[in-house]
Amino acid sequence: MGERTEFEPGDKAPNDGIYTEVGEARSFHTQIQNPKRIKLKKGESFPDTTNKNRKWKKAEKALVH
Repeated sequence: MGERTEFEPGDKAPNDGIYTEVGEARSFHTQIQNPKRIKLKKGESFPDTTNKNRKWKKAEKALVH
């Protein structure tokens, strides 16, 4: 089992890094316009997202291919 890649508000950051909001469906049709981006240190809590259907993901893993 690998490391989690998506986090909900209140979860603790597993590593230092920049995290961005992602939506439920991560296809090019549903990209979030101007997603929130935050910088967290390991152990800091994730803040609330813009809406309840979004999660946090590490910025370099949130890119759409």
